[in-house]
Amino acid sequence: MDESLRWLKWATELQALAQAGLWYSKDPYDIERFERIREIAAEIMAHKTDVPIEKVRGLFCNESGYQTPKIETRAAIFNGGKILLVRENDGLWSLPGGWSDIGLSIGENAVKEVREEAGLEARAERIIALLDHARHNRPLNAHSIYKVFVLCEALGGHFEANIETTESGWFAEDALPRLSEGKNSAEQVKMCFAAARDAQWKVVFD
Repeated sequence: MDESLRWLKWATELQALAQAGLWYSKDPYDIERFERIREIAAEIMAHKTDVPIEKVRGLFCNESGYQTPKIETRAAIFNGGKILLVRENDGLWSLPGGWSDIGLSIGENAVKEVREEAGLEARAERIIALLDHARHNRPLNAHSIYKVFVLCEALGGHFEANIETTESGWFAEDALPRLSEGKNSAEQVKMCFAAARDAQWKVVFD
């Protein structure tokens, strides 16, 4: 791990330990100690990211139970050697995707996100990569996130503007628009191009 990001590992680990402690502890003094540890983790995150402490608490300290990473899917769809990207409300572009919903498999979630963000029906074909957000994407996120890139085939449909995306388009590998780096970096999009060209592609994972 990049030495400059060791504080993120420490803060997220403190948060996870505190959350587990709050879930399992019965002693009121232990609960008080774990609440303080969670507060320290939030203070570290706020100090290092310049995000207001209230917002960090809302993102970082609002769950209960044993903490596990969140999972998001990103769908890679190709047509004529170009990849499908959608334009977010902030003007940046990304592969269709989002948080994985309870009750849906990875493939089903990827297909759902394509439908919602790009207006296309699709079929999930194979996994390209399973990557740790903190090791590959910026800006950093208060949550631990696993990103699953899924190669999909478009079956039909058309784009309609929605609450999440304003436009869709097909882009060549050497002509990518300005990307939403937190969702997918240029290297990750290029990885999807490589996977689409290689029938023997081996899943990339951290």
